[in-house]
Amino acid sequence: MPDEQWRLLAEVAIGGGLRWGELVELRLGDLDVDSGVLTVARTVVELRPRFHPVGGRFLVKEYPKNGEFRRLKLSRSLITWLVAYAEARRLRPGDLLFTAPTGPRRSPSRALSFPGDLGVTAPNAAGRRYRHGTLSGYPMGGCRCGHCRGAYAHYRAVRRAAGKDHPRSGRRLDTDGHIPRDWFRQQIWDPAVMAAGIDRRIRVRDLRHAHASWVLAGGADLQTVRERLGHAGLRATERYLHTLPDADDTALEAFARTRAGVRWAAAP
Repeated sequence: MPDEQWRLLAEVAIGGGLRWGELVELRLGDLDVDSGVLTVARTVVELRPRFHPVGGRFLVKEYPKNGEFRRLKLSRSLITWLVAYAEARRLRPGDLLFTAPTGPRRSPSRALSFPGDLGVTAPNAAGRRYRHGTLSGYPMGGCRCGHCRGAYAHYRAVRRAAGKDHPRSGRRLDTDGHIPRDWFRQQIWDPAVMAAGIDRRIRVRDLRHAHASWVLAGGADLQTVRERLGHAGLRATERYLHTLPDADDTALEAFARTRAGVRWAAAP
């Protein structure tokens, strides 16, 4: 991730199992520092202006998906990070924790690194193929994967920095401060996944899935996880039960600890 805001956003997403709309609508006042409890009371959705009540793009809904507030605890280390982050930015209780940039949409140039041989693109109209992650893959091969797109964007950014190209001033994000989902994925998430050398598709919502899987694998019961995720029923939570290969071992360890405690209590 290119800076602290995005790193912290990812940590809150995986530490709390939040949906995207809940995550980007979090405000400082939703956090109780003393107890470490985060209240998820709102969500935000992106709409086309013609479907928005006043022609905007983001619509804040006062209740999350299941119609009820939910409260969940965050780790103390994450609370400490959030407090320092808010103090450094002088955030007030009603301010969004995470905000979209206000400058042009063009992202800064960054060094590129690709994980090994990426293979070649699908044939273009002329039947030709090009290697992924090269300058030819995007314009000539017509490939729009993150590697080809990133290589071409890096090339253009270097030329602009050297004064060789003089493009029009960059467009600004159409936002009231909320982070557009597609912008985050294209400008922040996909480049970060690529820079980390991950050679398979990882989605932002996989952070929520990871939270559920890890909490269950650590021994939490289904009802607790259901409440943390805001699921209306247990069926939606049950799909995470067998996502980790050692989940059954964790269950056996929990059983052994409980049984040992019962034996100790019953001993004369």
